[in-house]
Amino acid sequence: MTRLHQAWIWLRRIGHCRGFGIQSPSDYRFVRYVVNERWPYYAYAMLGQDDDRLHRKLGRLCFRLANHLQPRAVADLTGLFAPYLLAGCKKTEVMGAASAATSLVIAPPMASIEALLAQCASGTTLMVEDIGHHADAWQQVVDSGRATVTFDLYYCGIAIFDPQRQKQRYIVNF
Repeated sequence: MTRLHQAWIWLRRIGHCRGFGIQSPSDYRFVRYVVNERWPYYAYAMLGQDDDRLHRKLGRLCFRLANHLQPRAVADLTGLFAPYLLAGCKKTEVMGAASAATSLVIAPPMASIEALLAQCASGTTLMVEDIGHHADAWQQVVDSGRATVTFDLYYCGIAIFDPQRQKQRYIVNF
């Protein structure tokens, strides 16, 4: 993806910067201080030095997710973000498959979405990569009755499974 294309995506989503339009305090805090956090974290200098720009950006998001959620078990189905996840939460165990014990799942866009949604329990956070090019897979997640809060970040999507909350869909300029 060229820098010109990235700039075009950013300009198209400029009305959704830094949590504008999000009325829920917890969702606003999540977007502001986890998704779009700009301060350098302690592990940024040693992580992803050889990665391309997009992989480093998504890896740092995984780092902040793990740091925010402090999960006991993470399912990294992509196999790409384990160093970021382990740096974000020292007590986490990174697994190659989702189970009922996982509270954070990182999935590739070509994953079997139905099977993945069946394994996501209450309290699970799901991150699906490359939803800009695989909109149909992401739409299945958004339309499912179990994913209550979804964040469309263009490069990836984040779905939170919490039956206590109202169904919300946000577009965020990431």
